[in-house]
Amino acid sequence: MSSLNWDKEFALEQAADDAELLEELLGIFRDSCANDLKQIKEGIDSNNPEIVAGAAHSIKGAAASLGILGIRDVAMSIETDARSGSITVAKNKYPFLEQMTNELIDL
Repeated sequence: MSSLNWDKEFALEQAADDAELLEELLGIFRDSCANDLKQIKEGIDSNNPEIVAGAAHSIKGAAASLGILGIRDVAMSIETDARSGSITVAKNKYPFLEQMTNELIDL
């Protein structure tokens, strides 16, 4: 869980100190990440940095809103590289990003 660098206190504040609501938001985030990860993989496979950038941007924003800084940072690096027309960072960091999102299942 350390790679997630999750600021749970911040996340709970965002959920108005409602632990049940936070769990619901995490569930939505997990589902959203699964779809965005598929898009990143498709973007890598088709050598399409625009698809990669869009999906990474989505993950970055959602992770930031829940204080999951580790995922936010990896997604931001993928997005930044993809916006420059490259998918190199996505290829290198996709497995790590996928692993980190899988860690959320155990939260």
